Amino acid sequence: MKPITETVWLITGCSTGFGREIALCALQQGARVAVTARRTETVADICEQYPQRALAISLDITDAGQREAAFQATLDHFGQLDILVNNAGYGYVAAIEEGDEDAFRAMFETNFFATLAMTRLVLPYFRERRSGRIINNSSQAGLMANPGTGFYSASKHALEGVMEALGKEVSTLGIQVVTIQPGAFRTDWSGRSMQRGGQRIDDYAESVGSRLDMIAAIDGKQPGDPVRAAQVFVDMAIMEEPPAQLVLGTGLLQSYRERLTDIQARLHAWESVSVSAEYPPQ
Repeated sequence: MKPITETVWLITGCSTGFGREIALCALQQGARVAVTARRTETVADICEQYPQRALAISLDITDAGQREAAFQATLDHFGQLDILVNNAGYGYVAAIEEGDEDAFRAMFETNFFATLAMTRLVLPYFRERRSGRIINNSSQAGLMANPGTGFYSASKHALEGVMEALGKEVSTLGIQVVTIQPGAFRTDWSGRSMQRGGQRIDDYAESVGSRLDMIAAIDGKQPGDPVRAAQVFVDMAIMEEPPAQLVLGTGLLQSYRERLTDIQARLHAWESVSVSAEYPPQ
């Protein structure tokens, strides 16, 4: 991989949270960055701080024309693209029965379909150059599902699946795909960026309502530091051999280890049933 000072980045969703911190971190270390947001005034201060190396681009990732324009503007301004960071996304929370279909489909459009389209847009360029890196900001919800965040989890599971497959497809073409799963971090995800389903069904108060109340209660008190996380994203983007997936955060690391233990126990407990559905050996 090139030294970071020779790289050009395109980062989606830079107005707040991880996207903003990743852009700042990369710029602080000498990268050139296309800093995208729906409203460029939200990233104007970044470009004022790094006028020679930061380019503000208006990007609604769900708009195909804007995706193409953002990619082309990056190439026109910097002459190359080395790293795509798929960061744009948001949460929609509701019990599965409560969810509004238009609302969770819109979230899927941003979190999965538009992110996939952005990735597919840059792939021919990366293939031709036999070089490129795609960094995906997924979530703990991409690893496990919980009450109230099922729709969000589904969008992240979809992203995880397609990016794992893509990483294997392009592994011989000089392109690397890294998907990072952050746990609880102090971003706007559970605050103003989150959308909540309007319908509330009393039967779900215990299983869903209590968990959503817990998420709201810890907003602003999460243990994860987005600035430190941004450095990890940057490290993953420039190291020679990054992992295909990376869990981020102590709490999530522990939870995922417990989940793996549960999976192993279940596989052992039901092994005889699992192997019973095959033809007898000849």
